[in-house]
Amino acid sequence: MNRRSFILSSAAAAAIPVSGVHAGQFTGKIRKSLKWGMAQKAAQGMTLTEAFKKLRACGYEGVEPSLLGHVNTDNADEWIAASKESGLVIDGTVGGRSDGLEAGIDLTKKLDGDSMLVVLAYPQDKPLQQTWDESVVRMKAAALHAEKQGIKVLIENVWNTFLISAYDMARFIDEVGSPWVQVHFDIGNMVRWGVPEHWAQVLGKRSQKLDVKEYDLDRAMNEGMRKGFDKPLGEGSINWAAVRAELVKINYTGWAAAEVKAGNWDYLADVAKRMDKVLDL
Repeated sequence: MNRRSFILSSAAAAAIPVSGVHAGQFTGKIRKSLKWGMAQKAAQGMTLTEAFKKLRACGYEGVEPSLLGHVNTDNADEWIAASKESGLVIDGTVGGRSDGLEAGIDLTKKLDGDSMLVVLAYPQDKPLQQTWDESVVRMKAAALHAEKQGIKVLIENVWNTFLISAYDMARFIDEVGSPWVQVHFDIGNMVRWGVPEHWAQVLGKRSQKLDVKEYDLDRAMNEGMRKGFDKPLGEGSINWAAVRAELVKINYTGWAAAEVKAGNWDYLADVAKRMDKVLDL
């Protein structure tokens, strides 16, 4: 049994429901993670292991560091040791842009993660079809290395206006044509132009991991587009029950990572509780 299997089996045993404890629609199916950047400020002055233990106490089972500023080949052993000592799984990494994918896949493998989140570039000085074709070719090449290493490359829907609809994203994934290149579905990112449950419906099983954040259209209209993210989970424009209904249809199981603003430990614990509510854990 490798380190990841041991951590997962131990966490599963600890998660066995007891009499009187609420079991939600996705209890035992969705596991809570968060982006490491949310905890960096709270973790100042602590060792990585101490911070990981605090995140476990807050209710998280996993963490997703960025390969663009958090973890690299020089400090990877520290992250691995902290994960082993705390029981907090490094379930995946945030790899950033599509250049250097192979190195990111290798580092994710070393960290014992199983996925790397990728954002596809959309250079405005190139024709859209050229960007599309080049991106498909790039991801096809990355898929070969991803399969060899057993790491899924998951493309996130973001605000750069490339793959702007659920149908665009689905078509792109299908053109790449590899089970190792799928979607890291951000439930809040498309609300300014789309409907989360409709995206979930169209993407179906292409959605391999979730990013969890809120978005409020009224605040965005009155205060600016980015202000829409300032609403706490469960208090904005997202119809979480409808999103869950679509996730049920595909029998979604796996990780959901909070991606909201950073805060102290009490705040991070509150985010975890809000994830329980919106995901019905």
